[in-house]
Amino acid sequence: MKFGTKVIHAGVRPDPSTGAIMTPIYQTSTYVQEAPGVHKGYEYARTQNPTRTVLEENLAALENGTDAICFSSGLAAMDSILKLLNPGDEVISTDDLYGGSYRLMTKVFGKYGIKFTFAGIGDIKKLESLITQKTKMIWVETPTNPMLNVIDIKAVCDAVKDKGIFVCVDNTFASPFLQNPLDLGADLVVHSATKYLGGHSDVIHGAVITKNKDLAAQLRFLQNAVGAVPGPQDCFLVLRGIKTLHLRVERACQNAEKIARYLAEHPKVAKVYYPGFPNHPGHEVAKKQMRMFGAMVSFDLHGNSEENARKVLSGTHLFSLAESLGGVESLIGHPASMTHGSIPREERLKVGLTDSLIRLSVGIEDVDDLIADLAAALDKV
Repeated sequence: MKFGTKVIHAGVRPDPSTGAIMTPIYQTSTYVQEAPGVHKGYEYARTQNPTRTVLEENLAALENGTDAICFSSGLAAMDSILKLLNPGDEVISTDDLYGGSYRLMTKVFGKYGIKFTFAGIGDIKKLESLITQKTKMIWVETPTNPMLNVIDIKAVCDAVKDKGIFVCVDNTFASPFLQNPLDLGADLVVHSATKYLGGHSDVIHGAVITKNKDLAAQLRFLQNAVGAVPGPQDCFLVLRGIKTLHLRVERACQNAEKIARYLAEHPKVAKVYYPGFPNHPGHEVAKKQMRMFGAMVSFDLHGNSEENARKVLSGTHLFSLAESLGGVESLIGHPASMTHGSIPREERLKVGLTDSLIRLSVGIEDVDDLIADLAAALDKV
């Protein structure tokens, strides 16, 4: 089944009781049992919900996995992944990553005896030099947030093969339409389904997908035991969003390429971060492991002036100044004070995340209107 068919049909069946083509929202907290312990597969809605079941089957198919486990947010999904570890274990992570992920690692799990090392793991020799007997997981973001570095997923997986280390890839920026890490050797894929999967900025949701039955069983246990589960309405909204995932992401990617080229030629723009440019250091890897180059673009102005950046941030009308990404509408953000505010400034600067960096989540509007909006904002500098 091709991807454009999977988003509509994988795991989705007409409702057996009514024939409804759309998956019903099973708004219930519990289920009547025929006798104690005798039921139709559902006991209590924290443990199972039919709407969630359909979504999990759909997500597993989109990432070419066998199991998907849904959570109440992307960070809740990440939280359960980190709970697979034990005190004394070590994690090697991308050094350019979402601020919320960094905060969860360092401020929450760090105090439980888990060591996190942040490095430029696109350099495989660097990655190999950091591995110790205590290393249990490699955490990969690609493309990274917000510098849009590209990590060779297969190379990372090959480097730790047969070493008892599992690889988890945050695939939020790419979405399953552009990239399938499990096919490249990853053990786990995590999504903030709030973003491209939902696609309409109206739901908070997270998911983990795997082919590893043992990891799936552990995560399913944590899903139930910890209870950070999504409600049926949230699952319905993500299911509905997925039906147009391929159309939305394709259009957004096309728009992003044109906007990146416009910005690269603008006299007030110093640097554009976009994997679609041939001079991007990860361009060849992106061509190999992604179907398109994504719809995220970051850029810096000449002089790295935060004051000028704020003029641009407040000068757009179609690009809304807001957190998040991946919706149908275009967003503009200031990572240093918004999505990555929890990362110490000295750590941000090491990876090029300056106080003046601007991040765009390009939506599906008419690209000429979006370019005109950016042009008007840049004129204010």
